[in-house]
Amino acid sequence: MPTRLKKAYFTARTSTLTRAREICMIHSSGGTSDLQYHMYYCTKDFSIETNLRRQKPPLILRHHRTTHQLSTMAPVTNSRVLFNDYPEGFPEPEKTVVFDKSQIIDPDTIALNGGVLVKVLVLSIDPYLRNKMRKTEESAYTDNYTIGEPIYAFGIGKVVRSDDAGISAGDHLYGHFPFVELAVLFNVEKHTKIERVSDLPWSVYLGVCGMPGKTAYHGWMAYVHPHVKKGETLFVTTGSGPVGSLVIQLAKLDGLKVIASAGSEEKVKFMLDCGADVAFNYKTTSTKDILDKHGPINIYWDHVGGEILDLALSAADKFARFIECGMISGYNHGFAPVKNIAHVLFKNITMQGFIVGNLEAQFGHEFCRVIPSKVASGEIKYLEYAKRGLENTGQMFLDVQTGKNTGKALIIVADD
Repeated sequence: MPTRLKKAYFTARTSTLTRAREICMIHSSGGTSDLQYHMYYCTKDFSIETNLRRQKPPLILRHHRTTHQLSTMAPVTNSRVLFNDYPEGFPEPEKTVVFDKSQIIDPDTIALNGGVLVKVLVLSIDPYLRNKMRKTEESAYTDNYTIGEPIYAFGIGKVVRSDDAGISAGDHLYGHFPFVELAVLFNVEKHTKIERVSDLPWSVYLGVCGMPGKTAYHGWMAYVHPHVKKGETLFVTTGSGPVGSLVIQLAKLDGLKVIASAGSEEKVKFMLDCGADVAFNYKTTSTKDILDKHGPINIYWDHVGGEILDLALSAADKFARFIECGMISGYNHGFAPVKNIAHVLFKNITMQGFIVGNLEAQFGHEFCRVIPSKVASGEIKYLEYAKRGLENTGQMFLDVQTGKNTGKALIIVADD
């Protein structure tokens, strides 16, 4: 458990938008496994393009040897996180996934066969990964993890050796990475080479300037912004998370009144710092009372489904728009029936679900042009929640599913 946690919120002030330096890193004073809180500001120069459609996991390291040597590194232990058991309910640390140190590899001689050897730097833990922990017959919209194999998610890695003509040692790649310290990637075309500008941490490219940021931006530009009217009321759940906090800020840029909910007083403070007009802790305050007082709502950005979706349907104005971005209330214990669905008919409500990868071709370039510059200037804020070490992966999965994380959840694997 972390010790002597410190926290801070920042407003960036820079003399130029083209380069922004890291403002601060606040962390615990404990050991390497302690929790860390970060708030960073991205750079205008950042550009990243990636195919966010469903991707197969990278191929895993195999014990091959070759005479091709680029250095004199000795064989090393390659720590991994393996998928071990299908969870019933919440993922269980040390049971659903297990930390494994049984693999020994030689970075100098392991066969690349046209691929690259990568040192994994940082990995993303996102709510949707719970859906990869289902049995094949229960598969939803994403490929499932395989028992006994490393789990995988979006990450950043640094190339150690390369047999690919387009990639050199020292390059940094973005894409799906296995939860290992060293990975051989044979499907390099599914990864994007990126360059870091200024002193920002690589983790920023997995948060507000990565897939979560794109989820907020792409969905907003596709389904909200074209129809928005200044002064309308938006309600967003999990408003302190990496998607919800950006939704709050996009809504304020469009002149909306924002009601936002989350599960702690610390999260409430961050939502207010992001610009929410009404922010509340749904665990201690009645959602119904808040919506009755500050509604009706014209736009609902949903991350949770379940009971809150029912309350939003009751509090919706005529011709309201519902953006269904997540359903975390049902990921672990099944989905509750929606009792007030008839309001969709009676109030002429539009409900739109989406997956971010389906909108990447339409909004990907625009996102890279617009959002990083706003982050660099301090106009957009975000928060990170990180733990160092692959051994903390199981607990981080549980933290995300139970809402204990404040900000973007990350596993820091290694320094650059």
